Amino acid sequence: MRQHKISSGWAFTLACLLLPAAVAAEDAAKPAAPPAAPPAAAAPGAAAADAPAPAPQPKQPDARYAQAMKEQQSADEDARASQARIDKLDDETQKLLSEYRRAVADAESYAAYAQQLELQVASQQEEMAQINQQLAEIETTSREVTPLMTRMLDTLDRFVALDVPFLLEERQNRVKTLKAMMDRADVTISEKYRRILEAYQVEMDYGRTIEAYEGTLGAGADARTVQFLRVGRIGLLYQTLDKKETGYWDAEKKNWVVDNHYRDSFEQGVGVAKKARAPEMLVVPVPAPKEEQS
Repeated sequence: MRQHKISSGWAFTLACLLLPAAVAAEDAAKPAAPPAAPPAAAAPGAAAADAPAPAPQPKQPDARYAQAMKEQQSADEDARASQARIDKLDDETQKLLSEYRRAVADAESYAAYAQQLELQVASQQEEMAQINQQLAEIETTSREVTPLMTRMLDTLDRFVALDVPFLLEERQNRVKTLKAMMDRADVTISEKYRRILEAYQVEMDYGRTIEAYEGTLGAGADARTVQFLRVGRIGLLYQTLDKKETGYWDAEKKNWVVDNHYRDSFEQGVGVAKKARAPEMLVVPVPAPKEEQS
């Protein structure tokens, strides 16, 4: 973007065209010189003796023309200097314009970033207020939840003692571990509550599954290793390893009853529990329902 350049070539051409006209006008204004005397008649035979006419001297350049050329050169130098200053100012202007545009873009970016930070700070302050409120209520929550968890463990302990005696040692140890955990300060309340609920979930799953496992039947000198078959919570059967004796748990009498009529059903149930055969209807002893006494 460099405008207003001075055309030194056109100025020089115009000066050359106008200079002859100015010189002619100045010559015309001077008074006319008197006419020269006619040359004297030459004597006969004198032409041959005369020397040849001298060669014309080169015409000296007019001083005014030289002055005009000098002024034109000076004007051209001034024009070039002016154009250089114009180019320098134009470059500086473009540089400042670029810096201004960059500064405007940075300002807009900083403004948008500051607005986003304000939203984040407001959200964090709101979250801090909620956390402070929860901290203020945590003491009340702990005071109410701890007795609830203790009652839940006592209920689970009684339930295992009154339930069908399958995996009895494992289930009793689980309750003992949870009770010992309640006295530990390095376990958070939330973790204690989670593990108690997990124990309840395990007990619930026992009622929806079938399982075959080996265990000890009896105590002391009468203890022997047998295979147990648990059908949910409605039936618990056993069979000796030599398959000569089969029996079941009588929920009403709270003892084991020998009954080899369930030998085939036991073997079928073991196959289903171990996924060795497809599920099928099993015949197991089920206690008769009791009428609830009001």
